Amino acid sequence: MMIQINLLADHPEFIDTLAPWVWQHWRALLDQDTLEDRVARFRKHLNRDTLPIAWVAHDGGQVMGTAALRVCDLPGREDLTPWLSGVYVAPQFRQQGIGQALSQALAREAHSRFGTSQLYLFTLDRQAWYAGFGWESIESCHWCGHAGDIMVKQLPAPALQADPAVQRPQPPLKGDGPARLR
Repeated sequence: MMIQINLLADHPEFIDTLAPWVWQHWRALLDQDTLEDRVARFRKHLNRDTLPIAWVAHDGGQVMGTAALRVCDLPGREDLTPWLSGVYVAPQFRQQGIGQALSQALAREAHSRFGTSQLYLFTLDRQAWYAGFGWESIESCHWCGHAGDIMVKQLPAPALQADPAVQRPQPPLKGDGPARLR
């Protein structure tokens, strides 16, 4: 198996497979969600240089999973940005390192594309899994009536220090609005 991680914008055909998977996975918590809502959320992530932006893990024509970077993923915590979000691997592809590969690839992308030094996420039940590759819990949270944790990952400092007198322009960010890819 040769796993590749590419922008969803390069493989929009995968939305037809991903949307039902993700919709079914989160259906119990997001009971107002429809499959059409999920497809629309994925389409909002077909960006290349603005957030929200999604990636897919695939082997040629077979999609295996997805993850996204967003401005904010947890209502009430807009002060923390950007967020790793929507990490999902189809059950038949789990336990093969795909979720970790997606998470690590997106951390590198957040750093290289947007210059961020830390990345946030929240999880209801995968704290130990994320901690296994460098994420730290920073506080408890609630989402859809369920307890979870906000986690942070410190990203590597750039090899060359920029002149502090020169302000770096901020990347263009597009808000997520009420729709969330989960």
